[in-house]
Amino acid sequence: METVRVLIADDETLVRRALSVFIEGEAGMTVVAVAADGAEAVAMAAEIHPDVVLMDLQMPRMGGIEAIRRITADLPGARVIALTTFGTMEPVLAALNAGASGYLLKDTDPEDIISAIREIHAGGGVLSPRVTERLLSSIREGVGAGAAAITLPELSDRESEVLTELAHGRSNIEIAAALHLSPGTIKGYLSSIMAKWDARDRVQVLVLAARAGLISFAL
Repeated sequence: METVRVLIADDETLVRRALSVFIEGEAGMTVVAVAADGAEAVAMAAEIHPDVVLMDLQMPRMGGIEAIRRITADLPGARVIALTTFGTMEPVLAALNAGASGYLLKDTDPEDIISAIREIHAGGGVLSPRVTERLLSSIREGVGAGAAAITLPELSDRESEVLTELAHGRSNIEIAAALHLSPGTIKGYLSSIMAKWDARDRVQVLVLAARAGLISFAL
């Protein structure tokens, strides 16, 4: 089994220690470095080349957003999960635009953090449902207030169904069950959507869909 190499960046000592304990206790994962600020995270990532980075957005010296931008630019293979509190959505959207492949609340259950690391390492995106709805609502409100909407290539009916399920924070397995299809088929539809929209992962698919006004479920 390939070992997933994780870098943790957070300015709170207790958070770094707790995340390290969770990850080191999981088979097939190891913490290769911990950083207390964004600048340290960028330097460590350049030297160690981690597979996955857990990045706090609020840190001294260099914030998490700028650190994400530099790490993803210098190391295209590195995948970043932004860690956030349940505050305003602007930093979350900025992190995604900077190159993060997902985001988690800091109070996420340890088991879900481990699952998220595996999902990210496998090429997927990570969505925290409680943040997702607020984030998409914030994007739509911005468009409604005059921010420029975007136009995207049209999806098939089935792709649109998959998108709607994805917007509710559901996994491939959950989407497959809801649509009575196999997980592999759902993965194929998601890959097709990403190719049509030139999206790097499922998180960016959602951001693009919200900006285009394609997600209309009630929040």
